[in-house]
Amino acid sequence: MTDRLRLGLNIDHVATVRNARGGATPDPLRAALMAEQAGADGITAHLREDRRHISDADIEALMGALTLPLNFEMAATEEMQAIALRHKPHAVCIVPERREERTTEGGLEVAADDNRLAAFIAPLREAGCRVSLFVAADEVQIRAAARIGAQVVELHTGAYCDFTAEGRAEDATAELERIRKMAALAQDLGLEVHAGHGLNYDTVPPIAEIPQVVELNIGHFLIGEAIFRGLPDAMAEMRRVMDAARG
Repeated sequence: MTDRLRLGLNIDHVATVRNARGGATPDPLRAALMAEQAGADGITAHLREDRRHISDADIEALMGALTLPLNFEMAATEEMQAIALRHKPHAVCIVPERREERTTEGGLEVAADDNRLAAFIAPLREAGCRVSLFVAADEVQIRAAARIGAQVVELHTGAYCDFTAEGRAEDATAELERIRKMAALAQDLGLEVHAGHGLNYDTVPPIAEIPQVVELNIGHFLIGEAIFRGLPDAMAEMRRVMDAARG
């Protein structure tokens, strides 16, 4: 049997619900600690430039209380770099970010911005952070990620999930095949391979079956499921689906 696939919980949308009322609840830290007890392997939080969900205080609280690794998602800006260098989380995942988007759309453009990104991630690596780049399943971007010194790529599964939801089976199959091929290439280039975006109980199995993928980061779907069945049960079902596919 292959090594167990890691499950990271993204807690951004606990903060989205909190911020809808402007109060203190629900608390993202409470969700993170509950996820830790439920067997999560890590916690992801995206501190966006506009602070639409996770706040600076949330990052402070998570760094102070978590024993799980924190995967700090951020845009490649000087402000975010300074915050990451102050906190030194286990990992930083560089993602594309546009103010008007509802959620992260597409992967990071690495190849066309390789010199700036290489300089940007160097101090993060020197500080002991594990640097990940959120990229599409695209050979040019993956080779660029390896070239500039990233240690991890997180493959964007959003297109595959969207095609599946829309009943576009042929497109979903083609995208899944691209993800498989690019996961193999990334590993060959010495990169650790993660995957995430839009995954749910139905779309996870084919991704979990890819042997090079060692970690899935899932947020919106699990936080939504938690409304109906509770976070521990929602995570337990995701773990069951992942393990069944992996086994």
